[in-house]
Amino acid sequence: MSTASGRDRGDETVTVRYWAGARAAAGTAEDTFVVTGALPLSEVVSRVLERHPDDRMARTVAVCSVLLGDQPVRSQDPASVLVAPGTVVELLPPFAGG
Repeated sequence: MSTASGRDRGDETVTVRYWAGARAAAGTAEDTFVVTGALPLSEVVSRVLERHPDDRMARTVAVCSVLLGDQPVRSQDPASVLVAPGTVVELLPPFAGG
């Protein structure tokens, strides 16, 4: 069944926020992706790269640190990290300076 927004009630979203060089590569501060349940972080990254297919974005995302909400993903395998609907994924490229 659809809501007034045209989305199915089962649809939810994951928001990806871009910082510094990732924001410049994406050309936007954030993207929102419709999901129908939890999905692996690797799928979220795939959707980011589909939306921003240029090589600059791929290179930037490859070096980003990732936060799910306020929790760092660190060196976990992105295929094994589940992103629940409603989560904000933060992509943070390395920062220069100190």
